[in-house]
Amino acid sequence: MDSFNLELVKATPTHLKEVEIVERKGVGHPDYICDAVMESISVALSRVYIKEFGDVLHHNIDKGLLVAGEVEKDFGRGRVITPMELIIGDRATFSVGRKKIDVEAIARECVERWFRDNLKRVDPRRDVRVRVVLKPGSVELQEIFREKTAIKASNDTSAVVGYAPLTPAEKAVYECERFLNSTAFKTNFPETGEDVKVMGFRYRDELNLTVAMPFIAELVRSEKEYFAKKKEVLASLKRFAQGLPFKRVNIEFNTLDRPGRGVSGVYLTVLGTSAESADSGQVGRGNRVNGVISLNRPSGSEAAAGKNPVSHVGKIYSILSHLMAKEIYERVDGIAEVYVWLLSEIGLPINRPKSVSVQIIPEDTLHHGRVRKDVLGIISEFLSGIEHFTGELARGEHPIC
Repeated sequence: MDSFNLELVKATPTHLKEVEIVERKGVGHPDYICDAVMESISVALSRVYIKEFGDVLHHNIDKGLLVAGEVEKDFGRGRVITPMELIIGDRATFSVGRKKIDVEAIARECVERWFRDNLKRVDPRRDVRVRVVLKPGSVELQEIFREKTAIKASNDTSAVVGYAPLTPAEKAVYECERFLNSTAFKTNFPETGEDVKVMGFRYRDELNLTVAMPFIAELVRSEKEYFAKKKEVLASLKRFAQGLPFKRVNIEFNTLDRPGRGVSGVYLTVLGTSAESADSGQVGRGNRVNGVISLNRPSGSEAAAGKNPVSHVGKIYSILSHLMAKEIYERVDGIAEVYVWLLSEIGLPINRPKSVSVQIIPEDTLHHGRVRKDVLGIISEFLSGIEHFTGELARGEHPIC
């Protein structure tokens, strides 16, 4: 690294601040869908590139838009009128010499597989139109991949930040969505959809959760049944909340509902996702790489999903900074909170960031010299092992949403 800076600061850790706001978008949310599908295409392309050419080739599948469709719904029934449309864009390598890769076919296959695996009521061939607008990359960025080196050069100048540990509120919001989209929950409540959104607002030691989750129109026969099922789901949520480490947890569920208005007063979907008619999605608007959107934390502007895993530092450093922060927190005693900023410079090897800055909030008093040595050692470990790490990214071993 060109420069390293460590700062010990006197500040209030996030979990002790009076107010904290955290959000998580679940599997069926349009933004989550875009991130997850584009990432699956990147992983699939990386696998094919390695098999055919021995290395990951230039690609960035990080421009995606899910355009909402149109449905007709009522209690006990529903149908799709206009399918959703998924637009897959940016750059990929289509050929090397005379050998060609059917990038579009790979992308379409990934879309179909992802929807079948994650949204059980969506028929990807009937309910989703796919438009692939991928093009070859620029000459300058392709040149990075022509150099047969184990460590690629950074293909962008980017700045990212990671932190540790997650606060109890961040964990609670994350775990709430995972609970609602778990196999066990969906078995008990098959009439609920996957488009879950959880907003957490902590004031001191009280946590307020606002949850949105649709019901499936075909499985709810009347307004009365809707509100009866809603009451059962809310009771299950309250049982879940009993295990959270807060003095009090308040839960609001589907707050737009209005009894007496029929279909217009309840949250029903045909397919389990608002992308069917109400809400479009876009890459980069979903969860950060640690699974939450935390408004109290610093964050960069990079969208990790779909970027190539061997040279695009917007992806590599986004995940790496969180892993570095977690390791520092776990291995260095006396830390209440730690932040890691990584700055790249286009053209420099990815194992040589332009700058690494670490900010630590101590639990009490820390000796700067000792901590600096320990932290620098951990940072160096990660950078020296970056070739192994990018291999893990290429195989999809690190979740990005």
